[in-house]
Amino acid sequence: MRNLMLKLIDKLAGFGLDKLERALLFGAGLCAVLALATGSVRLDLNWTAFLFRWLHVISGVMWIGLLWYFNFVQIPSMPKIPDEQKPAIGKVIAPTALFWFRYAALATVVTGVVLALLNSYLLDALLLGKFQGGRTTYIGLGMWLALFMAYNVWNIIWPNQQKALGLVPATDDEKKAAARTAMLTSRFNTMFSIPMLYFMVAAQNIA
Repeated sequence: MRNLMLKLIDKLAGFGLDKLERALLFGAGLCAVLALATGSVRLDLNWTAFLFRWLHVISGVMWIGLLWYFNFVQIPSMPKIPDEQKPAIGKVIAPTALFWFRYAALATVVTGVVLALLNSYLLDALLLGKFQGGRTTYIGLGMWLALFMAYNVWNIIWPNQQKALGLVPATDDEKKAAARTAMLTSRFNTMFSIPMLYFMVAAQNIA
């Protein structure tokens, strides 16, 4: 099995698997072939809603994955990195990660709103199911938590990271304060992500 898998990977390498865009293209192509072969593509409203749910999940995985990367990997590792190596993080890795981070947050919100509209529960969810419990209350709680998190990404974390990383003019004191604000807000979003994910999953699995 291992040798077979390595041969397949090596074969795909000849078609540019080492490039991210090719890997994504291959993944999308494989998904399309399997979806059509299994008859899971149906051109109706239910399938369109499913399509946006799938896109919502993909966007959410990217967003929360990067949020947890920052909090579980990058932030704890920074004090251990020699000063002469830190510019590689601040000038190259962090700006790219923050680009995907903030646009994944936006995509998660947009696809989530479209999904709620297609399933006709947007208003009820925003009203938390009028606190009557059940699926609409659960999804509403998840939505509100995610909206607060997305607001923090665009209006607190990103503006302060721009200062901290030297992407916009700022004094040394302003950079230090901005870095702390961005870090604490990122920690806040990590805290919010736990109940947010609970209620998003609860809405699909708890009657």
